[in-house]
Amino acid sequence: MLMSLKHVSVAALLSLMSIVSISPALAGDPFVSLKMTRLPAGTMAAPFELTTLDGKVVKSSELAGKVVLINFWATWCGPCKEEMPSLARLQKQLDPAHFALLTVTTDLQRQGIAHFLSHLGISLPVLFDEDQEVSRSFMVRGLPTTVVIAMNGALVGRAVGPRAWDSPEAVAMMRQAMESGK
Repeated sequence: MLMSLKHVSVAALLSLMSIVSISPALAGDPFVSLKMTRLPAGTMAAPFELTTLDGKVVKSSELAGKVVLINFWATWCGPCKEEMPSLARLQKQLDPAHFALLTVTTDLQRQGIAHFLSHLGISLPVLFDEDQEVSRSFMVRGLPTTVVIAMNGALVGRAVGPRAWDSPEAVAMMRQAMESGK
């Protein structure tokens, strides 16, 4: 009995040591830090065309050559609203020639959304997915859901739930995606 307890203790210690030795490598991985799911290489984003809050049409084809972060949200979603300021701060930190941030909602209350953004003092592009086709094509099941698309149109990663999008890890991930696409 004493011998088996000793073996269990040694096994537990070795397991802990392997986790600790791996942790620094994982800590430098922004996907791990942000708790994002990597998407299979070569999976392409579905094309879309949506209308903005001010009536402009945005086509995904116009975003080719940029890293695109798409955030699916709704006005009734508390965590969605909480992460909006961090999205606005992220947008200000990155070069619009190489990065685009889009927010997509199925809400139809345009005035309510405009008031909400004004109240927060932020400016983000809001696109309306009235028929929910784009949300379905990106397999949005919970809000907020955020998807990152590489410069070549390939899906890179997704996160379900709020994140601090202006964190050093998020900014590093976006910059890394921009650099790898050049």
